Amino acid sequence: MAYVLALDQGTSSTRAIVFDGARRPVASAQQEFPQHFPHPGWVEHDPADLWRSSVAVMREAVARAGLGAADIAAIGITNQRETLVVWDRDGRPVHNAIVWQDRRTAAMCESLRVEGFEDEVTLRTGLLLDPYFSGTKLAWILDHVEGARARAVRGDLLAGTVDSWLIWNLTAGRTHATDATNASRTMLYDIHRGAWDSRICAHLDIPPGMLPEVRDCAADYGMTDVLGAPVPILGVAGDQQAAAMGQACFSPGMMKATYGTGCFALMNTGAVAVRSHNRMLTTVAAQLDGKASYALEGSIFIAGAVVQWLRDGLGIIGAAAETQALAERADPEQELYLVPAFTGLGAPWWDAGARGAIFGLTRNSGPAEFARAALESVGFQTVDLLDSMARDWPEGEPGALRVDGGMTASGWTMQFLADISGRRVECPASPETTALGAAWLAGMRAGVWPGADEFARTWAAERSFAPAMNRVERVRRQDGWRDAVGRVLTGPRRS
Repeated sequence: MAYVLALDQGTSSTRAIVFDGARRPVASAQQEFPQHFPHPGWVEHDPADLWRSSVAVMREAVARAGLGAADIAAIGITNQRETLVVWDRDGRPVHNAIVWQDRRTAAMCESLRVEGFEDEVTLRTGLLLDPYFSGTKLAWILDHVEGARARAVRGDLLAGTVDSWLIWNLTAGRTHATDATNASRTMLYDIHRGAWDSRICAHLDIPPGMLPEVRDCAADYGMTDVLGAPVPILGVAGDQQAAAMGQACFSPGMMKATYGTGCFALMNTGAVAVRSHNRMLTTVAAQLDGKASYALEGSIFIAGAVVQWLRDGLGIIGAAAETQALAERADPEQELYLVPAFTGLGAPWWDAGARGAIFGLTRNSGPAEFARAALESVGFQTVDLLDSMARDWPEGEPGALRVDGGMTASGWTMQFLADISGRRVECPASPETTALGAAWLAGMRAGVWPGADEFARTWAAERSFAPAMNRVERVRRQDGWRDAVGRVLTGPRRS
């Protein structure tokens, strides 16, 4: 039997999962790594931690499966997107990785917006001017690390998202490459031409030569011998696109939402790159056999992280699993609205200066009400994304929402999502959708897994949630949420 190894390098931990020929996970390993917060709003990772943890979990997962390198047909990589690494040709980073959550380039983005540059960025890349994306992170490093810009101009430095950094190390510096989904999140890539955009690079004073080669999601990324013998790397995709593939969202109109640290919703739009009029993002969903498919995407910065805040910031829970039971005890007559804009607001507001707030407090408000408001905030934010996408998609509103990620374990949260969105919510039988998507790319390329059509036929829902809230109540609660959001915005409402 041929096995496929998926490496899932995330924001707070790195995981590796071994899948068998029937696409079932047979062994896994996970390792957390430190987060660095040098200033308010800044978030960094040590690139060496990303590399070391990746090697460790890959080796551990294969060992736990009782396998060796010869049993692994291919490796697929999926990764936290937008996080940016710059390193020299000897493999030494010049600065910590700047994480996707980092807001240090907010002023730079605002300056570019005042110049009138955002329309050009959106037209070419499908993105908006926001610190979230990699382009201004790279410009910041070149501006603030002594000698970095001169070294980059000489060709001594390389840059890339986390997948590029890992591929460079896995192949011992032989491959400097990324895939089209990760490239489409940099704010430097023309998603229509399928190439790095020279005009945007010039405007940000970024030498294009330091950027990686862009390849298909299922392609040859070189061989690695970290498992003791050469194994090919044959699949790469950013984590949210990989999750959409793992959820078999291959047809136009299909939607998925992944709930991790943040929440990311994608709606497949097929061969058409739909330009949003509701401040959603247009992104590459996949690129196979040289042909790109596209998606509308909305990004929420704080989803699962709001539960971490309840635990680590307020200390009202000891573990994330306690949140649902606490929320269920909340006084139904109290309606608290928690806007978790701890690092600004993502889609559709895109307000880097917004900060978190809670509204509706009374003397009776306590931990249970805070817990319920925290979980409800995830549903409300998701509705903001879904409604914006529905207005953009010319074929009409999409159907069921396929969901994955840690928060889907909370049936209470998923039922509220169904209620407040008015859509059926479906949880897959296989919870490892992100890793499964990366594994599918690699396994398909290796010829040991099926193509998209057959893969989609095997998808099944383990649990589903039908909306039970009446329309009048739904609209009333949504209006309350939008009023709360309006109170934290630092600029005009953009929804």
